[in-house]
Amino acid sequence: MAGLTSALHLSKAGLDVLLIEKNTYPQHKVCGEYISNEVIPYLRSLGADPWQLNPAQISRFQLTNTAGKKVEAQLPLGGFGISRFKFDDFLYNRAKDAGCQIVQDTVTDVMFTNDIFEIRTLHESYQAKIVLGAYGKRSAIDHSLQREFIVNKSPWLAVKAHYRGDFPSDLVALHNFPGGYCGVSKVENDLINICYLVNYESFKLKKNISEHQKYILYQNPYLKKILENSEMLFETPLTISQISFQPKEKVNSHILMIGDTAGLIHPLCGNGMSMAIHSAKLSSELVINYLSERIPSREVLEINYINTWNKNFRSRMNTGRLLSRVMERENYANTLMSGLVMFPGILPSLIKRTHGKPII
Repeated sequence: MAGLTSALHLSKAGLDVLLIEKNTYPQHKVCGEYISNEVIPYLRSLGADPWQLNPAQISRFQLTNTAGKKVEAQLPLGGFGISRFKFDDFLYNRAKDAGCQIVQDTVTDVMFTNDIFEIRTLHESYQAKIVLGAYGKRSAIDHSLQREFIVNKSPWLAVKAHYRGDFPSDLVALHNFPGGYCGVSKVENDLINICYLVNYESFKLKKNISEHQKYILYQNPYLKKILENSEMLFETPLTISQISFQPKEKVNSHILMIGDTAGLIHPLCGNGMSMAIHSAKLSSELVINYLSERIPSREVLEINYINTWNKNFRSRMNTGRLLSRVMERENYANTLMSGLVMFPGILPSLIKRTHGKPII
């Protein structure tokens, strides 16, 4: 999504843009599929108004735990629910209409020599002045770039599917369960997106996803009610393993990393999609300034990008890591819930720490 957004932005600025994508569009993705309204002004400036897709309009947040406690708050800016299947296809067509060249291929290596990149794929070789890395949470490219996080195993597994059932269209809910947490919200066409993150130690206690849901996720009474009264529309849930929340380099081998490739915020913060879109804006603006010689050197470009990324996202990432450490431990999570029930005014402050202001 970050790659598509930056491809659209740079193409509309008149640059020659090549987007290399290993899969065809559209594809379902393991994703919470909630986007903060902070990105609406920016997307509209690119001619990609998401309201054209009739997304679910979300204004409330709910947090629950296995003890049956819950706390709710209004979302300061609100947000919308849209599937990656629908939204990625929308951005793909907007980028193509703007003149972006899109090829289906797999990148195998990226080399930088004499201020020019050579990008090798399974079938071709390309040269470019700038390369943006927007290939998601982890990839074989991370190995070839020898990125630090890739050598460490991660205990996290994510599971996602769409459902049909009864759930408020204006609500995004986060349900805690032993070893993880589950996000629930509506997307377009009145569908429910259920996506959860679980520690592998919890998951391996049961032999499959269905058994794990019944014996682990059902310990949260709110989540149990939703799952028991909803019909899964996927033949099987989508899964992704080895999800790493470790810090990642924002620039590696002169490649500017954007979206999840630059850093993955914990899903419990519910704002990774808007951060991906925002990172596309930050990188695109700097690239345009560099290629028009308003930024004097590649070194200054890279320093500016790192500083700009940290200024906009580092505090959110740190808040996400802190909240995740709390939510991973049942006694800490219950203490947090008790505090939020007694002092509900704290919850909007936590939400603001993981969300940004409207991106003009």
